[in-house]
Amino acid sequence: MRICECFRSIQGEGLMMGMPTVFVRTVGCNLSCSWCDTRYSMEGGVDMSVDEILAEVGETKHVCVTGGEPMLQPEMPDLLRTLISNGKHVVLETNGSVDLSEVPLDPSMLISMDIKCPSSGMTDRMLLENLGCLSEKDQLKFIVADDADFDFAVRLLQDNPVKANLIFGPVGGTVHLEWLVGRVLESGLDARVLPQLHKIIWGDRRSV
Repeated sequence: MRICECFRSIQGEGLMMGMPTVFVRTVGCNLSCSWCDTRYSMEGGVDMSVDEILAEVGETKHVCVTGGEPMLQPEMPDLLRTLISNGKHVVLETNGSVDLSEVPLDPSMLISMDIKCPSSGMTDRMLLENLGCLSEKDQLKFIVADDADFDFAVRLLQDNPVKANLIFGPVGGTVHLEWLVGRVLESGLDARVLPQLHKIIWGDRRSV
């Protein structure tokens, strides 16, 4: 499969925030969000086999497979199963627009799925059937820029109750957090408000 980069850092987002993690970033995405911060993953990269990726992961317990959109890689279900069978805990970062039915059902597999809000320009590309693939161990993320985004998220959750952990983050990862906390508190949602920890530590750099 086509890989943009592999690197070891800490998880900067979601339920696993702060955990030492190896990141496997694939090449290519079927969306073009207005605020995308990984456009460098759209092309280039190198071809790597599942075994080569496993060797890059090494002894690290936690692996985050991200992109781009990892599920565009035909070999992705095999990679996920192989990582799990080798004792890894895997987070799959997916943009919500590609079928997730082939993702392994395993306690060591955490799906981190986005719902793209209106400011992304990609809302109409969401595959809402994927919500049925999420369980109590998974996370559903909304990246919000303004009140319109937040109100959209509230309506979607009212119409589509989910079991997954709800996470709200601001566009850019570190700004407007106080405003977002206020909106979540007034909404009564059982949701986390989280920044992007890696951007707080290192700024807007890649491979961290």
